Amino acid sequence: MADIQQQSKERQEEPKQSYKVLVTHPEVPKEALDLLSQVTEVIVCESLPPKRTEILEKAKGVHALLWGSHEPLNEQVLQAAGPQLKAITTMSAGIDYVDVELLKSHKIPLGHTPKVLNAAVADLAMGLMLAAARRLHEGRQKIETSTWENFHINWMWGQDIRNATVGFYGFGNIGQTIAQRLQGFDIAGILYTTRHALAEDKEKQFNAKKVPFTELVEKSDIIFIAAPLTPETHGAFNSTAFQKMKPTAVLVNIARGPIVNQEDLYTALKTQEIFAAGLDVVDSEPLPADDPLLTLPNIVITPHIGSATKRTRTDMAIVAAHNILRGLAGEPMFSPAY
Repeated sequence: MADIQQQSKERQEEPKQSYKVLVTHPEVPKEALDLLSQVTEVIVCESLPPKRTEILEKAKGVHALLWGSHEPLNEQVLQAAGPQLKAITTMSAGIDYVDVELLKSHKIPLGHTPKVLNAAVADLAMGLMLAAARRLHEGRQKIETSTWENFHINWMWGQDIRNATVGFYGFGNIGQTIAQRLQGFDIAGILYTTRHALAEDKEKQFNAKKVPFTELVEKSDIIFIAAPLTPETHGAFNSTAFQKMKPTAVLVNIARGPIVNQEDLYTALKTQEIFAAGLDVVDSEPLPADDPLLTLPNIVITPHIGSATKRTRTDMAIVAAHNILRGLAGEPMFSPAY
């Protein structure tokens, strides 16, 4: 963040332009709004949750969009804004809700904010792994229902992280940040499935080996899903995959909910085809309170809070603001999506 902090100081000295920037969420941190306000006119949507009707109405005539929600960013938005639109950024790592090919065809630069959330998401992933592997949710239920039966030697046995083979479905920045945290757990090694292999020195650093998806699910004791949502990854973890996994396997998803077929996951957990799961993302969000997954003792679910720390969300907003300012200036974005 040091580079963009220096750029923030430099921006203060620039003359204010006639550009208008629409910020589509009223809770985008003030630090980003202040940065944009130094050289642009900032328009902020006020509805919470964000209303698409307000976004489309206020988009008319703006030169840039700081997209602060997961509302579809598509042709309707471009038409509402008009031909003067010069730059768009999300305030997220994933851009599966953006019509990327459309923006490319209009030659509109698109930014996003991936790297600054790596640490926060990795921290939560580790928490989900431990909570699922060591049955923390089920243990709390035992206390609440007065079924604490510690007179059994084999009561509430969980899965060891030590000597585990850890699989990664997707092994980019977030996956590798998780892998760094795993080094203190004395794991046996890492398997990963990606389109392209890591550099040899990276594989050596993490004791990692690229394998086909089938081998990943068959041999991993713990699997982290850290891949983007694409047509290829959609529903990749389904009944076929679960049948190949170890009955002691723990699945952690901090990527996107639709990568997992939730009905198949429910069956796999209910029948103990796999041991446990930890999810920060689900399909759909918000998850209904009566969803069958919530009835299971061997799953831990958090409400998509991977990047939900003050520092991380503020950093994401500042990166997004710099994406906008660079895009308006005709410069390469600080964190381009393409």
